[in-house]
Amino acid sequence: MINSGPAQVPAEFARALHSLRATRVRTEVHLEEVPGPGRVAPFSVALTAEVVDPHTDDELASGRFVVLHDPAGQEAWDGTFRLVTLVRARLEAELGAEDLLAEVAWTWFADALADAGVHPRAAGGTVTRILSKSFGSLADRPDEIEVEIRASWTAPDGDLGPHLRAWSVLLCQAAGLPPLPPGVTAMGSRR
Repeated sequence: MINSGPAQVPAEFARALHSLRATRVRTEVHLEEVPGPGRVAPFSVALTAEVVDPHTDDELASGRFVVLHDPAGQEAWDGTFRLVTLVRARLEAELGAEDLLAEVAWTWFADALADAGVHPRAAGGTVTRILSKSFGSLADRPDEIEVEIRASWTAPDGDLGPHLRAWSVLLCQAAGLPPLPPGVTAMGSRR
């Protein structure tokens, strides 16, 4: 789905969409195209993702990958394509209690981009630790700790495949999946 209003879709945005649709990710990552935000940029598209444990079908992580495109560019973006992402995952108690969790999670983000050969401009974001403690009739539930990584950056051009792959690696890292061995390529379908 493309949020573009009445305007004709520019060729650069169409190429960007093609690069996304041609990108393959790990089979544990289930992507779905959803409507992008309508007021932030003239053209947008969004993908949601769930990382699913192949043995139990349990959701390990989830997220959103949003592409914003303004052919005229926006000064704060330093370009015409802005990527806005979210990754959310439940953590084991030991990792969730780690004092350096935010720094570690931000390193996951930076390493995923670097390993994909992505050189972002105007990158920024936040890492949030969420502790859920149950009370009353729910007091028997164990504490739950989640990490939420929000990041945005500007792509230098419309070749967004490497950016989507980097984000999917970040999702898998947050989900606790081991990295694929060097030289192994994910063969799973996008949908």
